[in-house]
Amino acid sequence: MSEQTKDLTAMAMAIMDKAYSPYSNFSVGAAIRTGSGNVYAGCNVENVSYGLTICAERNAIAQAVSAEGPDLKLEEVVITNRNAEGVSIPCSPCGACRQVIAEFAGPDTIIRYQGRNGEVRVSMEELLPDSFRF
Repeated sequence: MSEQTKDLTAMAMAIMDKAYSPYSNFSVGAAIRTGSGNVYAGCNVENVSYGLTICAERNAIAQAVSAEGPDLKLEEVVITNRNAEGVSIPCSPCGACRQVIAEFAGPDTIIRYQGRNGEVRVSMEELLPDSFRF
């Protein structure tokens, strides 16, 4: 694992502690590195009206777009999670997050998350084949 990936993982773990997840007791952190080399992080923010919940991945990407503008390109995305018992469980990005990641991903973008047998490392095409495009 590269130093950049280790740094992203540490950032995702740290911001996960700030998640607002009183309904699911499931905290998620995400850290992204953009093509310009900048890093951004986000955590999940739940709402009693569950459809209004903001996932960590989309939170981080929104921050990156706000800082870098619409030409943002993602190089790497790291997602971490922890349940109420403090245990990381297998959990890939939800469908909405996959589509938002795809919006800003390039062909070489790497996505990392907790799988059944440890960390999963996939390309955007592997994560969301045939993503919606105009």
